[in-house]
Amino acid sequence: MLMTDAKKGFKCPECGSTQFYEDMSRAERVCTKCGLVLEDSMIDTTQDWRAFTQDQKEKRARTGAPLTHRRHDKGLTTEIGKGVTELFKVPAKKRSQFFRIRKWQKRLLTSKDRNLSFALGELQRLISYLGLPRTLHEEVAKLYEKALEKGLVRGRSIESIIAGLVYSLCREYGSPRTLSEISQASGIEKRELGRTYRYISRKLNMRILPAKSSTYIPRFASMLNLSDRVQVRAMKILLQAKKHDIISGKGPTGCAAAAIYIASVLEGERKTQREVADVVGVTEVTIRNRYKEIAEALNIEEEVERKAKEEEAKQKEERPVAPREEKVMPKPVYKPAKKAKAKKRVRVKGKRKRKKKTGVRRAKRSHRKKRSSKRKKSRR
Repeated sequence: MLMTDAKKGFKCPECGSTQFYEDMSRAERVCTKCGLVLEDSMIDTTQDWRAFTQDQKEKRARTGAPLTHRRHDKGLTTEIGKGVTELFKVPAKKRSQFFRIRKWQKRLLTSKDRNLSFALGELQRLISYLGLPRTLHEEVAKLYEKALEKGLVRGRSIESIIAGLVYSLCREYGSPRTLSEISQASGIEKRELGRTYRYISRKLNMRILPAKSSTYIPRFASMLNLSDRVQVRAMKILLQAKKHDIISGKGPTGCAAAAIYIASVLEGERKTQREVADVVGVTEVTIRNRYKEIAEALNIEEEVERKAKEEEAKQKEERPVAPREEKVMPKPVYKPAKKAKAKKRVRVKGKRKRKKKTGVRRAKRSHRKKRSSKRKKSRR
C-alpha cells in the first residue's frame, strides 16, 4: 500500500522521500525509494475478528450503523416496541408497564423531532420516486434541518419546502428534474413550488446556476431506449449550437429534446417528434422550432430531412401488409311475394263484463232498497 505523508511533514531520513509502503503481515513501514524500515511492530487498528459470511459479520460486529441526517434522531434513539410482535416477547404481568413506557416515549418527543420525522419520511418517498442518489438525500436532509432551525418552515407546508429543496439540489448535483416532474411526484402546484424554491434559496444563500441542456440528455435518451451513439451525437450537436450562440436564453429541456431528435435521425434510430415530446414533457411546436434553429445554424437541415424520409420509407417497406381477401357476394334469389291473408274478425259469445261498482254506488243502491222497503210496509 502506497501512502504519502507530505502533509504531515514526515520524510525519509535517508533519501527525503515521502512515499512509504505499509507491510501489514510484518507490521512495518518501509520507504519505497531506498527500502529503509522506518517503523516496526505497528499496532493493528483494524477489527480483531474475521467473518466469511454476512451472517457472521452481523453477529460479530460490535458497532452500530453510522450517523446519518436521514433520520430525525441521526440513528441514535432506541425505539421501544417497534412492532406488534414485540408485545408477545414481554411477560403478561409486565405488559401494562410496557404500554406505559412506549406511550411516554412517544409523548416526550419535541415538536422539532415530530416535524423532522414527518418531513424526512416525505423526503424518502420523493427521493425513491424520482430515483435520486443517496448523497443528494443526505444533503437535502441537512438543509431542511437548517431551514427548520431558522424558522423558515413556519407558515408553509412541509411538502412544498422539501420539494423546493429537492428541485434546487438536483440542479446543483447535475441530475436536474423538471418542475412538472417534481410537482407530479409531490402533489404541489408548479406555481407554489416555484415560489417556495425562490424563497428558500434566498434565505439559505443558495446560488443555483441555470440547468444545462446536456445534463438532461442521458436520462431522456435512456427513457427513449436510444443507444450511446445517439447520446454522444446529441452532446456534440449541443456543443456546436452553444458555440454559435443559438441555445442561450432558450429552455434547456426543449433544446435537449431537439438535439436528441436530430441525433436519432442521423444515427438511424429515428424517433418521431411526438414520441420525444411525450417523454420530455414539451410540445411538438417547441421541438420543431428548436430543431429548425439548430439545423439551420449547423447546415444539416437537408441531411436530416433526407434521412428522415429514408427511415420513414424503410419502415413502410418493413411493415407487413396483410393480403386483402376478395369477398364473394352471394347471388340474390328472387322469390314471389306471398299475398297477405285477410284477418277474420272472431266474435266472442258471452255476456259483456260489467265494470266493478265503486263503494259510493253500492251505498246509494242500498239506500234506495231501504226506502223502497219502507214504502211497501206503509202501503200494507
